Amino acid sequence: MYIVELTYIQPLDAIEAHLEAHRSFLDEQYANEVFLASGPKDPRDGGIILVSGRVSREELDAILVRDPFHQHGVAAYHVTKFAPVKFHPTLKQIL
Repeated sequence: MYIVELTYIQPLDAIEAHLEAHRSFLDEQYANEVFLASGPKDPRDGGIILVSGRVSREELDAILVRDPFHQHGVAAYHVTKFAPVKFHPTLKQIL
């Protein structure tokens, strides 16, 4: 499983300009069962994406470069891999 932390490196108006395309990108990854949850940080200086461990780091990197935020240079990405050893039983099928 991965935690992807996005940090905005451009002003919010630049983020807003690409937000609809970014959300479409997220929807595609939810449909592919790659992304599990996502949303903005508070304060709104970036966001978080929880990613299934069903993809390799190389596959994840290839996915993230397709994000419009990445393509337009408005966010930086930090990926942390972790292996959940304790979790709610209902999550077992998606981790």
